[in-house]
Amino acid sequence: MASPGLLLLFASLAGIGFAIGAMNVWAITMAKHHEQELLSGILPAAFSTGSFLGGLLYGRRRWRSTTTDRLIGGGTFFLAGWLPLVALPGPYAATAAVAVPGVFLTVVVACAYVTTDALTPAGRTSEAYAWLILSIGAGQSMGTALAGRLSEQPLATAALPAAGAAFALVVLLAARRRLGAADCQVRRGRHRRPPGGRHKTP
Repeated sequence: MASPGLLLLFASLAGIGFAIGAMNVWAITMAKHHEQELLSGILPAAFSTGSFLGGLLYGRRRWRSTTTDRLIGGGTFFLAGWLPLVALPGPYAATAAVAVPGVFLTVVVACAYVTTDALTPAGRTSEAYAWLILSIGAGQSMGTALAGRLSEQPLATAALPAAGAAFALVVLLAARRRLGAADCQVRRGRHRRPPGGRHKTP
């Protein structure tokens, strides 16, 4: 876990989690502001639907770009998807808009898993995945907490998901060279199975 590339990757994923946590509170704020209780569930559901569709589309295509390029590209569109919320759209527009970052969430997380696998020493994969999940969860908690403190300020609450996504993208761009080492491992067809045959659990 001392790999600088992994540490930067996990830091960026904390920003992704921050955006998700803030989005959940923003949905409640929208429901309260527009006096439509269903929005507190519909908006996160639209985000999740976008993520599901993004996973289907991502899995059906054969990609020629590197994992790092897809990771940064996904992070860029994940950020872009949150920006319309700063304009404080109405319920229908907000529901459509929030599905967009959901589509690219799947791309970012999928590429993050591949990168983590490639950069992690053999025998430490389970631990690395645990840190990956923890990073997203910790960021989500921070996003929820801060959005909760700012829930009476609609513009600030709407801007927080984009702030988390922007942090994630900046870290990914700064880590691009270090993450590129994972692309070399993927091209070599790296795998975890030892010569004896059976995969050893850490």
